[in-house]
Amino acid sequence: MKVNFVVEDFGAFKYLGCATAAKNLYKGLSGKIKVAWNEKTYNFDIAHFHTFGPSSMLYAKRFKGVKIITAHSTPNLNIQNIALPFLVNWIYKPLYNRFDHIIAVSNKCKRELMEEMRIKKDVTTIYNGIDTKAFKPDNTKRKTFRDRYGINEDEILVLTVAQRTPRKGVYDFLETAKRFPDLKFVWIGGFPYGGFSKEYLKIKRAIEKRSSNAIFPGFIEDITEAYSAADVFFMPSYAEGHSIVMLEALAMQLPVIARDLEEFREAFDDSIIYFKNVENITEDMFDGKLLDEYRKKTRVVEKFDIEKITIQHIELYENLLQD
Repeated sequence: MKVNFVVEDFGAFKYLGCATAAKNLYKGLSGKIKVAWNEKTYNFDIAHFHTFGPSSMLYAKRFKGVKIITAHSTPNLNIQNIALPFLVNWIYKPLYNRFDHIIAVSNKCKRELMEEMRIKKDVTTIYNGIDTKAFKPDNTKRKTFRDRYGINEDEILVLTVAQRTPRKGVYDFLETAKRFPDLKFVWIGGFPYGGFSKEYLKIKRAIEKRSSNAIFPGFIEDITEAYSAADVFFMPSYAEGHSIVMLEALAMQLPVIARDLEEFREAFDDSIIYFKNVENITEDMFDGKLLDEYRKKTRVVEKFDIEKITIQHIELYENLLQD
């Protein structure tokens, strides 16, 4: 069995979760089956697509084997994420129907594909995965990051890793930082879509007017520095597929405070602290004893270890080749 991963990961797209998820799976499959990354030839049994664009669609048109796409992106995720989402959302249904099989990254995603979009192809749910062994707290990195941004060891650091868009909850992040001036809030990430990001200029102005305890470093090379420096991970997003950064945070043994979303309940059950709206976030949620209690629940991430996710993909590949 030979599989070619087709991923448009150039420029800013390399920072998106779909590219990260694809790289995680590619590394997990390497050594278990013959797998290539963006190979231009067509001598493969399966082409597994993780993004779509001009080059990948041209490859899909010419490829004669089994074509699979992982639905990292759906129309609902574009709302409040990119400017003028209707310009791209129309393409999802005809595009996804070109493939032989679709992988949904959650049951909620599968329901959107089958019930809302009425996709005609078979859909299988397989969650994203990470190499949990690659994400371990590091005290040296903790000190380095905190020293860089002037954060004392006795200060609680609240970390968010996401694009700066309304869907990701950037306004709620800024509001929460203002409400809790004694805590430090750090947002890692930028505008991968540039001016095409939803409310790009409005968000830039809001960040410029932020409270002094809110820090926006942009992109950083070693994300484990930020995870190591943090005491709690904050996820104010309004919609997700299956969050890679939440998996990474849990693997780093960070307790997670997140919006009460169906997709988070599906994946993490009662292993994280939930809030409905920013007004529901209380000081008690940052209490050391509560955070320690939820730090013990971070082992929920083990079911998303890339080794287990890899096995599920290989089984799907084999079944599709037998049909």
